[in-house]
Amino acid sequence: MKKKIALSWSGGKDGCMALHKLIGQGHEIACLITTVPIELERTFGHGEKMEAILKQSEALGIPVHFIRCTFKGYTQSFIDSLKDLKNKYQLTSAAFGDLYLDEHRSWGENTADSAGLEALYPLWMKKDEAAQALQDFADSGYKAVIIRTQDNVLDDTWLGHEIDQQLIERMKSTPICPMGEAGEYHTFVYDGPLFKKLIKLQFGERIQMETTTRLELEDLSLIEK
Repeated sequence: MKKKIALSWSGGKDGCMALHKLIGQGHEIACLITTVPIELERTFGHGEKMEAILKQSEALGIPVHFIRCTFKGYTQSFIDSLKDLKNKYQLTSAAFGDLYLDEHRSWGENTADSAGLEALYPLWMKKDEAAQALQDFADSGYKAVIIRTQDNVLDDTWLGHEIDQQLIERMKSTPICPMGEAGEYHTFVYDGPLFKKLIKLQFGERIQMETTTRLELEDLSLIEK
């Protein structure tokens, strides 16, 4: 049965893999949904500029809806927005790109259920399958770069690196989850099979935050393919 889905979207590889798999299964992605702290105007998940997410939305040809919320009211804002989007798009489901953390899945299932939607986890796997998942992404034709690292596990030399075979080999010598499931690193996808346009970008300054370092993306523009 074809499902009509709102996909939780932070701009990185996991959401992109979920998008690709769901479309490959014949489902319709009605919209992307991205949470944004009211006071920052950047994404909750990766701290990315809203402009960058809008460029992805346009490149993919899928509308994005920003959920402006506070940390305290995050869950209720998510539920309320899902209810609105359910009515707007006649949604059947909400999908998430989580891989194996049970607490993340429980949150998504409860949130979707509260909005009257089915929760989908198209990438769900065992923890020891994460290395193969990273390899699958590198082989998929999608292009992504690391834009944020957790300082206690990865230094800033990882920033700006493509998810490619060279990075995978380097990743083997680190103690982290290869997919960064615990937030060890975050990525930004700028091209691939479902992208109707390429996102051209430049690397800006590196910003040291409390526990992470973020690479700014600048001069984003869309290029016809």
